[in-house]
Amino acid sequence: MSVKEHFYEMRSRILRVSFFIFIVIIFCVTFGIQYYSVNLNNSPNGLDNIIKFPFIYPDPFNNLAIQITTFMKDMLLPAEVDLIQTAPGQAFVAQIYVAALIGIIFSVPLIIKEAYEFLSPAIEEKKKKKIKLLKIFIPTIGLFISGIAFSFLVVIPFTLDFLYKYGESIGVETFLNINDFISFVLQFLLGFGVTFELPIVMYIISLTGIIEYDFWKRNFRYSVIILVIFGAIITPDGSGVTMWFISGPMILLYISGVFIIRITSRKK
Repeated sequence: MSVKEHFYEMRSRILRVSFFIFIVIIFCVTFGIQYYSVNLNNSPNGLDNIIKFPFIYPDPFNNLAIQITTFMKDMLLPAEVDLIQTAPGQAFVAQIYVAALIGIIFSVPLIIKEAYEFLSPAIEEKKKKKIKLLKIFIPTIGLFISGIAFSFLVVIPFTLDFLYKYGESIGVETFLNINDFISFVLQFLLGFGVTFELPIVMYIISLTGIIEYDFWKRNFRYSVIILVIFGAIITPDGSGVTMWFISGPMILLYISGVFIIRITSRKK
């Protein structure tokens, strides 16, 4: 294939992923989840035998994106901080952002499939037979989910609480714009989800033969500097503390990627 044909192929794959994300966005801003309670004893006092069944219903004012936003607010924000809307439409735009995040998360399997099929012509046939799509698919999903979970459970709560204490120390009331809150959270969730894919990216590049094991090992010190700078850029505050929540795991992931490439090189 020519370079032009490669670009056409890439465009078609990106369009398929984008269309899937668009469908998920429409679903998330249109439908919500409600729970229907069933009393197995048919008596008002049979509380221990009540089972709740979730069902999906159309409700744009209590849709899935709003429900997830409420969940993130309750889980991540300090109790003293309230979300506000300073202009009409900000809450709606925030729901679109959340729906887009959901679409990206659910499209990760499709993204992996399309990326692997696009890069597979550059991998030798012998390596393709040994390395099936499933062997790359499962670790990629696991690393992406691990990055999001680590960010949601550890990094974001610590960062918000850490930054909130600055305002609390001088006695100011803290209100957070809903767009700023959603952008802040999405930046961390997607940043960690993508950065946790570093070992997989290094592994796939090594399969193509473009970069060998010696290159990754020889340039480790420069990689550390780049990862620290990247952590400083992607974090929204200038404290110099939260950037290590990104830089530290990425350095460990880089070492893991070098170790994986070394094992595969020895087998080769």
